[in-house]
Amino acid sequence: MTESPFVHLIRERAAVRRYRPRTAAVYERWIVRYVRYHGRRHPRELGASDVRAFLGWLATERRVAISTQNQALAALQFLYRDVLEMPLPVIAGLVAARRPHVLPNVLSREAVQHVLSVMAGPTQLMAQLLYGSGLRLMECCQLRCKDLDLERGELVVRAGKGGKDRVTMIPRSLVPALRAQMAAVQREMARRRARGGGIVPLPLAFGQKAPLASRGPGWYWLFPAAREYWDPIVRERRTWHVHRSVPQRAVATAAARAGMTRRVTCHAFRHSFATHLLESGYDIRTVQELLGHSDVSTTMLYTHVLNRGGRGVRSPLDSLGAGHSPPAMDSRRDQAL
Repeated sequence: MTESPFVHLIRERAAVRRYRPRTAAVYERWIVRYVRYHGRRHPRELGASDVRAFLGWLATERRVAISTQNQALAALQFLYRDVLEMPLPVIAGLVAARRPHVLPNVLSREAVQHVLSVMAGPTQLMAQLLYGSGLRLMECCQLRCKDLDLERGELVVRAGKGGKDRVTMIPRSLVPALRAQMAAVQREMARRRARGGGIVPLPLAFGQKAPLASRGPGWYWLFPAAREYWDPIVRERRTWHVHRSVPQRAVATAAARAGMTRRVTCHAFRHSFATHLLESGYDIRTVQELLGHSDVSTTMLYTHVLNRGGRGVRSPLDSLGAGHSPPAMDSRRDQAL
């Protein structure tokens, strides 16, 4: 099997299915890994038993999480259903990876304020939106100027997880900073237009329907990349949104500067957004809509971290008065122990 034409076919079918570039790239890597695992045999020569063997190897030998195993299964289902047009049957006897019970990483309000206070510039504004609006990292990176309604205090997330749109709030305290950021973006894009660039890519086939929209201020990325890139297909210099690694590095650096002993990530701000809203008394259905969860059971995970100190139970030690401190041990006995 020659890999290049096959990979080209995978990319073509992923484009037909309108998969996001990241999803298509992940699926492509899993398919290549599956083919290499079976000695580079063509997938047409392999069947459900070979898929079961590969997924079982991931669970037992590679010890991947169940979400990773499910991702690999989805990639192989796409391969056989959409690329080879020979859908897989139900795979019986699959060794499933273990699903760990992991609580979300939630920061206290003081910790959030401490980390944000040592940040500056656009990355600080991005972190403030992650916490203040409950955005996922890529949802924040892919914001366009037209998605913000500063007068109504609303932010529209376009094609979020699962391809769904949703509306969330804009913190009122961020309105001046967002106005300044939008003005700075328009000035920068005007400079790029003067040099023959200043063009942003448009979603799906909208660029064919309204080609001038790629130069419209509303379609500009709220957080554009620092450099333009050359698109060989349309032969234009275009501007992409900021790469996710930029805010990730900024948050990690800020957490180190703030002296945080726990791991702080961009997604921790979203977890903290949900938990702090529930702590403030907002109902779980409202939080579910703001987060864009399809099932309320996903949102209910945050209820497990609401209570302080073991499900809100007060330790009996805290019930003792100040005069009931444990007696000091005898020094000679201390030395003996």
